[in-house]
Amino acid sequence: MGSSRFPKRYLIVFLTFICTSVCYIERVGFSIAYTAAADTAGVNQTSKGVILSTFYYGYACSQVPGGWAAQKIGGRRVLLLSFLLWSLTCAFVPLDPNRTMVLVIARLLVGVAQGFIFPSIHTVLAQWVPPHERSRSVSFTTSGMYLGAATGMLILPSLVKYKGPQSVFLAEAALGAMWSLLWFSYAVDPPRSEHPKATASGFGESLLPMRGSSKMKVENGVHSTKNPTIPWKRIVMSLPVWAIVVNNFTFHYALYVLMNWLPTYFKLGLEISLQEMGSSKMMPYLNMFIFSNIGGVIADHLVTRRILSITKTRKLLNTVGFIVASLALMALPYFRTSGGALFCSSVALGFLALGRAGFAVNHMDIAPRYAGIIMGVSNTAGTLAGIVGVDLTGRLLEAAKDAQLDLTSPESWTAVFSIPGLLCIFSSFVFLALSTGERIFD
Repeated sequence: MGSSRFPKRYLIVFLTFICTSVCYIERVGFSIAYTAAADTAGVNQTSKGVILSTFYYGYACSQVPGGWAAQKIGGRRVLLLSFLLWSLTCAFVPLDPNRTMVLVIARLLVGVAQGFIFPSIHTVLAQWVPPHERSRSVSFTTSGMYLGAATGMLILPSLVKYKGPQSVFLAEAALGAMWSLLWFSYAVDPPRSEHPKATASGFGESLLPMRGSSKMKVENGVHSTKNPTIPWKRIVMSLPVWAIVVNNFTFHYALYVLMNWLPTYFKLGLEISLQEMGSSKMMPYLNMFIFSNIGGVIADHLVTRRILSITKTRKLLNTVGFIVASLALMALPYFRTSGGALFCSSVALGFLALGRAGFAVNHMDIAPRYAGIIMGVSNTAGTLAGIVGVDLTGRLLEAAKDAQLDLTSPESWTAVFSIPGLLCIFSSFVFLALSTGERIFD
């Protein structure tokens, strides 16, 4: 499992953190580069929404297959192949807003490739990370998304300005190739659980209570490692799984709307260019990075010190995160300065990230063996949120223009930000009612 000074699992977690960072640099980068190119070409808001949401169609299609592939052939291999596919697509596709079909196919390919990544990551983490480290490990890994988004917001607008939108694609492809080389060189599969070293390294499940009569088969003091049939019917019928799914949908609806449309809000709603905002434009995503890790540390502290049960810990952090985020989202269009808008979006995204210490770790509590599968199912819902939210936002803004509303007025943006705000309130109550921290799948 690695040396006692630096266990191998820490290296795996760090590499997955870099992985999510690079993925979100790509996603933010496309939004920035395409928005600049589309505005120059005079593309309308509805058409922009269609192109920006195309990624999520491909992403949705590969979530469950990604979990299945990671379960069958290993998350490490699937992760590498996925990264190579989207990196090559970025390297060879021209960014021309007038070549709509080329962009649609390219974004579908990138979406399909990246759809395999997060189920694979969660399969890898479920294999490598012991239960008492899972909250902070998952939080640290997923916080890479936000650091990547913050880095993209800080650097890529200047790259577009001085080198053109196409340069963003080439930079993203280079980053993807470099990460692929690191993963190929340093990532390995974990020791099998029947191996004495795995048991000695802390891979017990003592902090995961079993519900009912569910028990893992133990032979000669170690866990059995037979590959059972995936219990699809039980997964689909499970209320705790649905609690995760609903909250994943809401989290990604809010995140993807802000990620894809915040540049447009600053430019058209507040009439401020991203270049003029300097380093402050990265604050919403930097806040997500900070609060995601805070949530993970708090959750593991509450669980390991037995201050709260796993169930109560997940519900507490999820509820606080989503309720505060809902208030900030609904207030956002009424702050008419860049500072006010940055404050609201930072609070909203920061507390959404805090809430990930609730729902986003919960699949590893209830089904560590099928973590990749359930992650794939719930992330499919999150991806559908991207399709609906990003496309709907474009249509709402176009409808506001048709109604003779000025896009600089708060009324044009009220529905855009109120919808995810109300979804946050609804989802927090669903999670309170249906979720559990107990293992319910063998």
